[in-house]
Amino acid sequence: MSKGIHDTLVYRLSQMLVKLNQGEKLSPNNLADEFGVNVRTIQRDLNVRFAYLPLQKEGGFYSLDPLYLGKLSTRDIERFAGLAGVQKLFPSLTDDFLRDIFDSSTQSALLVKGYNYENLTGKETLFRELEKSIQNKRRVNFSYKKEGVIKQYQSIEPYKLVNNKGIWYLACRDSGKLKTFSFSKIITMMQLDDNFEADSSIDKLLSEDDSVWIGEETQEVVLKVSKKVADYFRRRKLIVNQEVEKELEDGSLIISTKVANHNQIIPIIRYWIPHIRIISPDGLQEEMEQELIEYLSSA
Repeated sequence: MSKGIHDTLVYRLSQMLVKLNQGEKLSPNNLADEFGVNVRTIQRDLNVRFAYLPLQKEGGFYSLDPLYLGKLSTRDIERFAGLAGVQKLFPSLTDDFLRDIFDSSTQSALLVKGYNYENLTGKETLFRELEKSIQNKRRVNFSYKKEGVIKQYQSIEPYKLVNNKGIWYLACRDSGKLKTFSFSKIITMMQLDDNFEADSSIDKLLSEDDSVWIGEETQEVVLKVSKKVADYFRRRKLIVNQEVEKELEDGSLIISTKVANHNQIIPIIRYWIPHIRIISPDGLQEEMEQELIEYLSSA
């Protein structure tokens, strides 16, 4: 699903939820005219995407159970619409899970950045258990498999399950240091009896930072983007933590970013070759070019 299609879907679902929350009775025919789609699309929205909502149907009109009227916040509505449109994003999107979204504690445990997803079949129970540990602010122990080696982590403070570009990560604090772990590499987990005191500044950092390399030392990288593709970088942040520093007379851009690992940006730079070059740090452009030469020579 493209971003444009997803944004249109989220807008439509959000507006429908606003109407339901305000006590309106929705007519599929009227909604189809309002949003410029066919009636079957609206019926799918109401009967499938909103199947988890306590809807009532009478005389062809849909309305929200009066007990729930006015209880959805703007954030709830935006979140419900996004979830309903990208259900495969979550490893275990059951009816119970969706109803849990009404609970603000569940919302605080999850952070989604992107619309794709990885297959976490078989890890649904672990996902829910870890989610509950985050909600209850309980420390956990877990085993983690990386490059064939299993390592044990003790008394970890879990903060968020973050979905970044389709991959789930656990953002947590280990001995006072903020770290991220790939959720799919967590083998087993045990919730401990002791609670931890959450630091609100960490939640803010997780929400604002574009990457998953949280807690690592960062290095500034400066890039020059040619006029031919500059508009793409003006319209949206195509590079993690991107900042437009200067627009040159010829229409090209100087942009900067701060990364913890060059692998955060090198694949994107390769994609935009020859319209983007690395200005600093010294040697990084040459290093990337040498890798490309070696790749081409071995092809």
